[in-house]
Formats: sequence, C-alpha cells, structure tokens
Amino acid sequence: MANTFRALWVVENDSSHYEQSIVERNIGDLPEHPLLIKVSYSSLNYKDALSAHGHKGVTRQYPHTPGIDAAGTVVSDSSDTFQPGDKVIVTGYDLGMNTAGGLAEYIRIPATWAVPCPDSMTLRESMIYGTAGLTAALCINKLLQAGAQPEDGDVAVTGATGGVGSLAIAILARLGFSVAALTGKLEAAERLTGLGATKVIDRNSLDELTDKALAKPQWGHAIDCLGGDYLFSLVKSLNYGGSVAACGLASAPDFKGSVIPFILRNVNLLGVDSVELPLEVKAGIWEQLSQDYKVEKLGSMAEEISLEQVPQYLDQIHNGHALGRYLVKM
Repeated sequence: MANTFRALWVVENDSSHYEQSIVERNIGDLPEHPLLIKVSYSSLNYKDALSAHGHKGVTRQYPHTPGIDAAGTVVSDSSDTFQPGDKVIVTGYDLGMNTAGGLAEYIRIPATWAVPCPDSMTLRESMIYGTAGLTAALCINKLLQAGAQPEDGDVAVTGATGGVGSLAIAILARLGFSVAALTGKLEAAERLTGLGATKVIDRNSLDELTDKALAKPQWGHAIDCLGGDYLFSLVKSLNYGGSVAACGLASAPDFKGSVIPFILRNVNLLGVDSVELPLEVKAGIWEQLSQDYKVEKLGSMAEEISLEQVPQYLDQIHNGHALGRYLVKM
C-alpha cells in the first residue's frame, strides 16, 4: 500500500474565498479511526458542493476533503468488524462534512459508519445510487408505510433532474406508480420520460399556489427535494389522505403554510433523513436497492468522471446546473 494518495483539497484563503485542487496527502494524515478503506468510487451530491464552497453549516474547518459517499475495499480494521478485502459502502454520518471524505483514494472512519456491499450489487452500482439513491428509497418507503398505492394517483417529484429525483422516478415507475416529474429544466423532458415519468411539468406552476390556503387536488402523493414554498404547494394540492415525503432544501429551508390542508384533506408531511439513520436500517435499504428496487439501465443514469474533473462538476452543481448522477472513479 502506498503511503500517499490523491484527494480533493478545499482551502479557505484570506479573502474567505474557497479554492479546490487535487493534492497528494499522506495516509498518516487521515483521522485516527479504526477502519481504513481504499476508495474505488464516490459520487457528487449537493452537500459536497456546499462543503467545497465554504458553507459552514456543512463543514466548519478548512482545509478539508468533501465527499459524503464512498465505496471501496477494506485495507485494515483494528475494530475487527471487517476483514481486509471486504467490499463496503459508506454514506452519511460525518463523512465529508467535518471528517475527511470520499473524494479521495483513501478514507479512515469508525467501523460503525460502513455497511457491507450486497452480493448482488457492484461497488460501481452502489455509488451510482449513493446517498441520492438511499434517500429516494427512504422517501418511497415512507410513502408506502403511510399507505400509498399506485391507484391513488400521480406521485409528484420535484427536483426531478437531480440525483434523488431521477432515482425516485425510476424506482417508483418500477413499482407501478404513475409519476409526474416537476422540473425547471423542461429541455430534459425526454430524459425524464425515459426514466419512467408519465408527465413532465414546469415546476413554476407551483408558484401560483403559494398564496392559496388550499389548492385543487392534483397528486396522490409526492416526493419533494426542494423545500421552501414548493414543498407546501405540494401539501396543499394533495388528494385526500395523500402524503409528501420531504428530503431536501435546495430551494429554501422555510415556507408559507397553514394547518388547513392537514385538517380538511387529512394529508401527511413526512420527514426523511439519510445521514444519522441507524446502520441496520441503511443496510436494509441497500439490500432493497440491490433487489426489489433495482433500477433497470442503472449504468446509463450516471456520468463517470475522474477525480481531476470534480472541481468543475461541483461548481456546476453549486450553480444549479446538475443533471442526474455524477460517478467519480478513483
């Protein structure tokens, strides 16, 4: 094993500007945790873009290596949880936030952050899913637990061209649901229908509902990746008894709302977290993604890039120009 490795390195300069570059680091500089992993693949997420651009709500101290996702092979584990050569997946917890993350050739983490890669899934496939796929599956499970059925009507998905939205559409279609993809990128309509969406709708149509206490019922259920008034516009336009699974805040963290839809329409607003989820729950979701939720043509859903290309693509994500999934091959 080499003593040095390549990693994305984000530095804060004197003018509070954040610069990204690929550097050589020493294995000994990694945190003193028991599990050392050689990373085969990572993926890019909105949270990585925030960390790379100095968002102190994500990462407090710099220099830093972002990357909330990683999949690779165990090199060593002093906790004896894993054996050298084991294939593992790491998402969430503090990886890539304040602990050196997966946009590097090696990570060292607590063994309680990793789950075995399912036998029926490759490391590459696991990072096409990544946190986005894990979150999409959690949203769908929340809807199913609340009683969602295909005959209830369209499931609206906001942020449809992003990672969570794209994978949610594909999984919902596999399960027999009719999906309405709401997006600000109507030029991607053909791609969205190829994933399984039955309708592609301009998300700006939700703006017309912001000042209404209640709107015409349109959706059986919904998955929201944006937050803000988009989220509550979905809540107030659900069919009776419908549910929204909320997992993102790319638009805003707050919204203008009232209790009226909950009282008059008997609807549910369901929160979804993928970061601090118990390890056994994460392991179960990965098994679902490898079997019942496995997306056909998964390989075509991601653009594969190198570590050297990561700064360019993180800038695109930060500026709202992301499309689908970006898979980083080490």
